[in-house]
Amino acid sequence: MKITQNRELSWLQFNKRVLEEAADPRVPLLERAKFLAIFTSNLDEFYMIRCGSLYDLSLIDNAKIDKKSGMVPSQQLDAIFNETSKLYKLRDNVYKDINSTLNALQLSCISFKTLSKDQEKFVKNYFDTNITPLLSPQIIDPHHPFPHLVNKAQYLFLEIYEDKNKHFALIPIPDFANRIVYIPNYGHCYMLIEQIMFHCIERLFKNCKVLNKTIVRITRNADINLNEDQIDDDDDYREYMKHILKKRNRLAPIRLEVYKEIAQNSMEYLCSHLSLKQEQVFISKCPLELSHIFKMIDLAPTIDKTPLLYKPFNPQQNPSLNLEKPCIPQVLDHDILLFYPYQSMDGFLKLLKDASEDKHVVSIKITIYRLAKHSKIVRYLCRAAENGKDVTVLMELKARFDEQNNISAAEELEESGCHILYGFENYKVHSKICLITYKDKGEYTYITQIGTGNYNEKTSTMYTDLSYITSRKEIGKDAVTFFQNMSMSNLEGQYQHLWVAPSNLKSSIIKEIDNQIHLAKQNKTARIRIKMNSFTDLDIIRKIAEASKAGVKIDMIIRGICCLIPGIPNETENVTILSIVGRYLEHSRIYCFGNGQDTKIYIASADCMTRNTEKRVEIGCPIQDEKLKNQILEYFNLLMNDNVKSRKLDSNGHYEQIESHNAPLNSQEECMNLAIQMAKETKKSDKSFFKNIFKSLRKGA
Repeated sequence: MKITQNRELSWLQFNKRVLEEAADPRVPLLERAKFLAIFTSNLDEFYMIRCGSLYDLSLIDNAKIDKKSGMVPSQQLDAIFNETSKLYKLRDNVYKDINSTLNALQLSCISFKTLSKDQEKFVKNYFDTNITPLLSPQIIDPHHPFPHLVNKAQYLFLEIYEDKNKHFALIPIPDFANRIVYIPNYGHCYMLIEQIMFHCIERLFKNCKVLNKTIVRITRNADINLNEDQIDDDDDYREYMKHILKKRNRLAPIRLEVYKEIAQNSMEYLCSHLSLKQEQVFISKCPLELSHIFKMIDLAPTIDKTPLLYKPFNPQQNPSLNLEKPCIPQVLDHDILLFYPYQSMDGFLKLLKDASEDKHVVSIKITIYRLAKHSKIVRYLCRAAENGKDVTVLMELKARFDEQNNISAAEELEESGCHILYGFENYKVHSKICLITYKDKGEYTYITQIGTGNYNEKTSTMYTDLSYITSRKEIGKDAVTFFQNMSMSNLEGQYQHLWVAPSNLKSSIIKEIDNQIHLAKQNKTARIRIKMNSFTDLDIIRKIAEASKAGVKIDMIIRGICCLIPGIPNETENVTILSIVGRYLEHSRIYCFGNGQDTKIYIASADCMTRNTEKRVEIGCPIQDEKLKNQILEYFNLLMNDNVKSRKLDSNGHYEQIESHNAPLNSQEECMNLAIQMAKETKKSDKSFFKNIFKSLRKGA
């Protein structure tokens, strides 16, 4: 029996889990609406990147077989289109349910047919006065050929009858206008500008008849393959990236979305001009673009929306790092592990700020993949350079959809005197490492920070991640070697303690799995615990299956794509795989091998995906402090006992509800409560962040 499944279909199963959160009545109503918008945004990116890549491959080499599913690219696309069509129907039902409830609270997107005569008059007048002057209709005829449709932009598509001739027409929905239009005497209910256009467009075509109409939106392939051979040594890499990004909106269409309905001749016409099959056309009864939901929530009256949102939570301070005192002496005294978003990123930010001003700090080196806008990280690095520190930033300009933000940050850093490196041909720098070199009385000390998530203040309050800060010499020496290798473009450097891809990360993971297999074959307790975002690396999949057959107990928490199928007798029966989707995005990567005091624990920037293990620069770091190791194990145990937001992957590749007789346990809520509790005891730094987890679990038993 096959132990692997197609990665794209697995991803769609994950996004279905996001949609299930939108459907869950236990989730606050406006949070459900957010999950609906997130599901839609996820699907957009999936089509732009994953389907875009498969589309390119289907044209170049459609005989190439996916090793995990045995399908060629065109078969994978057909399977994706089939599953997507089911998801659209589910989304329609979820949207209808949410919007109906919001309507009762007068916070909904309303239908034109529900308007009173006065409200209808307002909408028509709004169309004439505020929308019509912004419109640029285009009749499509021999003198006006079919235009270029912008990626993810919305258009009103019409068939009109004029002078005994039928024509098609396109009208761009103006994206610079207010999309949300509030309706008078209807509470905080609104219509979207595209809906108003849809219902009032006949007022613009007074001299002809509108035969049929709809709203359309195309998604284009955005998976740009960068040909770095075209870059001359003397060219500015930033300028090359600016040029290549302009191509993204002009790549081939991969999906057509239609609002409510479309006439068959209109569909055939659009498919013909966009080179799409009808299987790539998806009809949606809800708005095609749902990002307005976030703005709607922002604009809603506080008194109305507060009960419909999660109770606010502010990340707490880590008890082992007192921000009212200098951070560097504290880090030199003991290791620190920050749990985002339950604990604040302020600890690391304060360390970086102190380092930028401390006379003993001689250099700061850091790798950056994604940043927040108006980033404090950039501000402190600039300050450090301006204060005479040697600041080196390895900036990844190919962080998909964050390219322009990284380009701007690189320019700002360079202007302040930072030394900027730009990564490597064919490899993305995805590692999260910062090295601070401290010199006192002629001796050098290294402070190393290694994390599972980006240096992004915004996402640190939304994603679960770990940030490890240590002054251990052996870690610091490896970090020095890492940055030396990066500056010399040496991707095959050797490291004593750190896992670094593409050099030794994958081989190190496989070696640790082999060690557990060896223990199991000696009838000794063997255990593997791994948490990551996605699992696709076939070599590691096979090794995990081998460990399962040897009798190793394997627990995995994999939020998204999982190409390994667990629970198959005599193959993966010792593998348990859970996925947690909740208030926060599960993002941390944790690798635990062994049992009891002999357990080895690493945190890393990398998932077990081939792109991470072989085509990216990644870093994993051992956790050696016993108290911190226990915290991570307790944290992992808490996640494994989640019976509210967790789902179990079955042997058919589907997620099933956890059946438990214990009291409900939401791991993310438990972590928030524990963080608040521990922040109140900041003077007692020897207490574990997860000290009371087992008490909670016992209460639920």
